[in-house]
This record gives sequence, C-alpha cells and structure tokens, in this order.
Amino acid sequence: MLKISGLSKSFGALQALDKVDIEIKEGEIHGIIGPNGSGKTTLFNCITGILKPNEGKIIFRGEDITGLKPNIIANKGIHRTFQAGKLVSNLTVLENIMCGVQDPLSKSLKDTMIRLPFTQSKREKEIQEKAERIAEFVGLVDSINRWASDLVWTERQLVQIARALINEPLLLLLDEPASGMGSFEIEKMEEIIRKIREMGITIVVVSHEVKMLMNLSEIVTVLSFGQKIAEDIPEIIQKDPRVLEAYLGTR
Repeated sequence: MLKISGLSKSFGALQALDKVDIEIKEGEIHGIIGPNGSGKTTLFNCITGILKPNEGKIIFRGEDITGLKPNIIANKGIHRTFQAGKLVSNLTVLENIMCGVQDPLSKSLKDTMIRLPFTQSKREKEIQEKAERIAEFVGLVDSINRWASDLVWTERQLVQIARALINEPLLLLLDEPASGMGSFEIEKMEEIIRKIREMGITIVVVSHEVKMLMNLSEIVTVLSFGQKIAEDIPEIIQKDPRVLEAYLGTR
C-alpha cells in the first residue's frame, strides 16, 4: 500500500532521516519505535506532505505522492493524528470532529457550526450524523456536547482519532496515541486501534508505549538517529541486540 524508498530529510546539519526504506502492507498494523529524535514524527510529516524530503520516494497505492501538498495527500486517503494535536477549545467535541472533514462538497464547515439545525443543508446534516456515529465508536458518545477546553488528555486524543476517521481513511497514521495514559486507558486505546483495523483501515502507529505496540503490530520498524536499524515481527524485534542497545540503552 505504501512504499518508502531511500527517504532522507535534513534540517541544516541535522540528518533527521537517512535513506529510510519502509513498506506498509494493506490491512496491517505497522509499528514504529525509536528513541526521541530518531525521526519518527519527521517520517510522518514527510508522508503527509507537511515536510518535503531531500531525497527518496513515497509511493501510495502505486502513485508517487512525494512532496505533494497535505490536502492533496489527505484527499488520496492518508490521514493522521498528532503527538500534541490541538483542538478548537471553544467548539464542542462533536463540532471538533466535524471540523476534520476534507470535503469539497461542504462549502464551509464554519457555517455548519453557527447555523440553526433547521437551516443546515442535507450534506451538513449527513456530516453531523456521521460525526455522532464516530464519537460513539471511539467512546465519546456521552461527551459530544462538552467543550473541547473541558476535556482531559485521553479524551483529546480520542477526538483526534475521531477527526481522522470521519474522512474514512485508507491509511491512518497515529502519532503517540497513548501518550500520557495510564494502564487502563492504554488497554482501551489498544482495543480502539484493533476495531479501526477491523474496519479495513491500514494503520501505522508511532509510540513509546512499547508493550502496546508489540501487542498490536504485525511488523515493527525501529529507527535510531534517522536510520532504520531493524524491522521484523515483534517477537524478534524484542530480542534484537541492535534494538536493545539503541532503544533500551543496553548492550
């Protein structure tokens, strides 16, 4: 589904990515781990068009999307969450989810937020109903009318995921979806990610929650100092001496 070849990205003298090769197969959950500064978020930013790589190719479903604008890439079916994604604090949970829509048919979602229900277009009503279903899917059905400013961290992460899901992505990139969560919340997040995959969505997860990622992933890629140092099934990755040295700090 997604093939990354020889991807490099530098910021001045800092080599954030160095000739990285990764292939994501359709229908899988693919995990990416690595210490801070290893290039994980930079990789996501290159895939989604936020950053343009210095070298390499990103092929999505047979099409070269390298360096395309983020909205074009999103319209092709790649959506993501952010490690510290921002919500619109003076909108409700439901309205924040609706704001995620990448839809050329919807002229202005801002209008949707301020109109009275009886003045909404048919399309806007469809978007609202879809947002309500997704809120229920991620466990936010009882919070749809709460202000985003009142949400705790875990709830904010779920809104981000819902905002990506409303676009029916083919490929979903999750950047630290379980950060700052306790063990119970991590288990719930793991359950939600599995349910998303059951919908037929391919998922790439970047996470420091190694146990969760190993439980979820069919394949795990390990980055260190911008280079891919290992890639295999979780059982092998956990025993790889290169991973233990680079990621766990042992020799």
